[in-house]
Amino acid sequence: MTHLSDLSARHRNFRKIMYLIFDILIIVASSFLGVWVRFDFNIANIPNEYIMAIIKIIPFYILSTIFIFWLMHLYSILWSMAGFRESIYIFTACFMASLVQVAIVTMLQLSLPRSYFAICFVSVIGFEMLLRFSYRALKSLDLQLKGINDKRRIMIVGAGSAGTALLKEVRNSQYTKGRVICFIDDSEYKVGEILNGVKVYGNRDAIPDLVERFNINDIYIAMPSVSANERKEIIKICKVTRADVKVLPGMYQLVNGEVSVSQLRNVEIEDLLGREQIKTNLDEIMGYIEGKTILVTGGGGSIGSELCRQIVNHNPKKLILFDVYENNIYDLQQELNTKYKDIDIEYLIGSVRNSNRVNSIFEKYKPSIVFHAAAHKHVPLMEDSPNEAIKNNVFGTYKTAQAADRFGVERFVLISTDKAVNPTNIMGASKRMCEMIIQMMAKRSRTRFVAVRFGNVLGSNGSVIPLFKKQIEQGGPVTVTHPDIIRYFMTIPEAVSLVLQAGAYAEGGEIFVLNMGEPVKIVDLAKNLIKLSGYEAGEDIKIEFTGLRPGEKLYEEILMDEEGLRETPNKSIYIGKPLDFDHDHFENQLKELYTIANRDSDSIKEAVTYIVPTYHLNNLDL
Repeated sequence: MTHLSDLSARHRNFRKIMYLIFDILIIVASSFLGVWVRFDFNIANIPNEYIMAIIKIIPFYILSTIFIFWLMHLYSILWSMAGFRESIYIFTACFMASLVQVAIVTMLQLSLPRSYFAICFVSVIGFEMLLRFSYRALKSLDLQLKGINDKRRIMIVGAGSAGTALLKEVRNSQYTKGRVICFIDDSEYKVGEILNGVKVYGNRDAIPDLVERFNINDIYIAMPSVSANERKEIIKICKVTRADVKVLPGMYQLVNGEVSVSQLRNVEIEDLLGREQIKTNLDEIMGYIEGKTILVTGGGGSIGSELCRQIVNHNPKKLILFDVYENNIYDLQQELNTKYKDIDIEYLIGSVRNSNRVNSIFEKYKPSIVFHAAAHKHVPLMEDSPNEAIKNNVFGTYKTAQAADRFGVERFVLISTDKAVNPTNIMGASKRMCEMIIQMMAKRSRTRFVAVRFGNVLGSNGSVIPLFKKQIEQGGPVTVTHPDIIRYFMTIPEAVSLVLQAGAYAEGGEIFVLNMGEPVKIVDLAKNLIKLSGYEAGEDIKIEFTGLRPGEKLYEEILMDEEGLRETPNKSIYIGKPLDFDHDHFENQLKELYTIANRDSDSIKEAVTYIVPTYHLNNLDL
C-alpha cells in the first residue's frame, strides 16, 4: 500500500511540474504574442523598445502569475473532473495576473501599447483553458477507446439528472469499462435529443430492439424516482434481453451488480423510529468506568457487544467479556483486538448458570462494575422451554448477583425489559423475578444493584427487523401477528448509552426506565421497511397477519400500577419507585423454584404465578 501511495505521489508531483513548465511557456509566448498581433503579425514592425520592455517584465510576470495560480489551487485541481467552476478559477487567476502585469509595467515606467495587455490576457486564458481541459478530454477519449476495445456497450435507461450523472461517471471512472451507446427515456419530448453526445433513441418498449441493434452488453437503469412497480416493469423488459442489467438506486450511488430491489438501498434502522435519535453525552458521566475492571455477561449478544464497544472508548482498566456462545465472542474478539490494541480485554466462555465458573471469574478478576446482559429473550421459544428461561434468566442472575456481593463489586446493572411489567409470557415473568432479585440484593449488600428497563431494540438478534428484511429479500410475505400490535423501540446504541448513563446514577435498588418515545405499530414498521427497500406494501410485498403467539400482548407497558416515576438529570431516564415485598419469603420461593426448574417440571409456569402476582398466565386478551 505504501509503495502504491509513493507512486501516486510521484505521479501527482510530476503532473504539477509539467503544468508549471507549460505555464511558463504560455506566459512567455503570450507576452510576445501580444505585440506580434498588435503589429499585424509582422515582427519587423515591432519597435525595439517594446521588445526590451517585455524582456524586462517577463521574470516578474512569470513569478507573480505562478504565485497567483498557486493561491487559486490551479496546481491541485483534479482536471480530469473539471467543469464550469474550474474555468471561473482560471479566468479569475489570469485576470489577477494581468492586473499585476499592468502594475509592473507602470512601476518600471516602461512603454507598451494598451492593446497589448488585452491581447496578452486573452491569449493566456485561451492557452490555459486549452492546457487544463485537454487533460480531461484526452482521458475521456482514452476511456472511451478502452470501452470500445473491451467491447462493453452500455445502454442507460433514464435520461434525467441521474442518467446524465451516470454517463459522466462511466466516462471518467477507471473502474467502469465500456462506452455508453444510447439513452432510453419514456418522455416523448426527450426522444431524439442528444445528451452529452449520446442520443435518446426511444422509450422502454424499444429496449429489446435497441439491445439487438447496437449489440448492447450492459443496461444501467438510472431512474431512482420512479415507483417500484414501474421499475419492476422496466427490469422485466430488460431481463428478456441477453444484456446484463444493473440498477442505480440513488443519485449519488455507484452502479452495483444487483437487480434485486431489496439490495438497492441500505435501510438505516434510524429511519424506522419516527423520532429524533436520543443523544447522550457519555463523556460527562463515564468517569465511573475509567480505570475500573468491567465485566459484561452476555458480552457477545446484541446489547452486550455494544456495551463493550462503548465501554472501551472510556479507558477501563480491564474489560471482561463473558458469554456461553463462543462464535459471538470470537467475532467480537476480532473486531475489538483490531481497533483497541491498547485496551486489556479478556474473552471468557461459560454460562452464568454455572456457579463455580461465575465465582472463579469474580475471584480472579475482581470486577468493580458488572453489566448483566446474559439472558434468554425470545418470547415464543421460551414459552416452549419455560424451565430453561427460569434456569438461565432467574438463577443466572441470582448466582451472578450473589458473586457480585461476595466479591465486593461496586455496581451491578441488570438489563431488563418492558415485558417484565404485567407479564403474559414466561420470559417477561423471569425478567420480573430478576428485577426482584436486584431489589432484594440491594437491601442486603453494599453493592449498588440496579435494573434498567427498556423495550424492543431495533436490529438486535431476534428482533422483527432482521426477520422482515429476510422476508422482503425472499419476495414476501411479511408476517405480522396482529394489525393492532404496538411496541416501544430504540436503536442498540441508544439503549446502551442510556444503560451506561443509568449506571452512573445508581444508588441501589432502582429500576431505571428509559424514555422510548411513542410506541410504534408493528404493521407500520413493516410497511416502512418494505417501502424503504423499494417495494410497495400490499402490491409488491404482501403483509400477512398470523395471530398473536402464546404469551404475546398487543402492547407493552413500562411501569406497573404501583410504581411512580421520578426524573434524573437525563430527561430520557426515569426511576421507578421500588416495590415492597417480603424478601425472606421471596428467597424461600426461589429455592423451591430452583428445584422445580431443574426437574424440568411441566408445572413451572404455575409455580411462577405464585412468585410474580402480576404474571397473567396465557392471557392473550391484553
